[in-house]
Amino acid sequence: MSQAYLHISQVDMVFGDGAKAHPVLKGIDLAVERGQFISLIGHSGCGKSTVLNIVAGLLQASSGGIILDGREVDTPGPDRAVVFQNHSLLPWLTVYQNVEIAVAKIFAGRKTATERREWILHNLEMVHMTHALDRLPSQISGGMKQRVGIARALAMEPKVLLLDEPFGALDALTRAHLQDEVIRIQADLGNTVLMITHDVDEAVLLSDRVVMMTNGPAATIGQIMDVPLPRPRNRIALAEDPVYNHCRQEILSFLYEKQRKLESLRAPQRAAVAVQQRATA
Repeated sequence: MSQAYLHISQVDMVFGDGAKAHPVLKGIDLAVERGQFISLIGHSGCGKSTVLNIVAGLLQASSGGIILDGREVDTPGPDRAVVFQNHSLLPWLTVYQNVEIAVAKIFAGRKTATERREWILHNLEMVHMTHALDRLPSQISGGMKQRVGIARALAMEPKVLLLDEPFGALDALTRAHLQDEVIRIQADLGNTVLMITHDVDEAVLLSDRVVMMTNGPAATIGQIMDVPLPRPRNRIALAEDPVYNHCRQEILSFLYEKQRKLESLRAPQRAAVAVQQRATA
């Protein structure tokens, strides 16, 4: 069997020590193929962003690890670019300069100044932001800021694009437009994408697979669902698609019905852990 392009391998995460130890993740194991778009979905506090931060190298797992393209990674690197919910642009730099700072760092010595400029403009063109090259972040809308953040991430040519609820702070119309842009860009580039979301419709619309996480503490993967919808996808056409609506219902069923069953099965285990923690306090 061939090795997965990205493998989150038996990852546990515990914050704190001894009686104050708080298990956040338990046995997270996920294989992602090159070019797949994967969404992680679950209730608030289930550890979705912790998984993403471990893949990004911003956190180190308590046990287990991350294999990307045959190499273990546990520190940040340009092969994993992150787009956060908050745009994270440098407020004193223009739109062009915010992308330039990443390109200069990644491609120093590999591209000439002219090539770097062409590459910056190419990536800003992909997100339709070349009209605002000289504007500061304070002079553009929230949706535009996220476009610039996506352009900056793509300009790094990462092996994996990590999206942490990138549209969560946007209004519904802007969110829909940016989702459509991500669909188009991913179709053009074939990026491998790992996205965190709370939005069921967003997960089905964008993803090849949806990974549903159980509630914490010690959250794990409760169910993985393939989304067998052909690409390119059109949100209007999908509204009445039976496959789309089946996938949507399956996620809702997990989040609000199957989750309760899992909670009841795990209750004795949690009680035992609590007793053990009190005994060692």
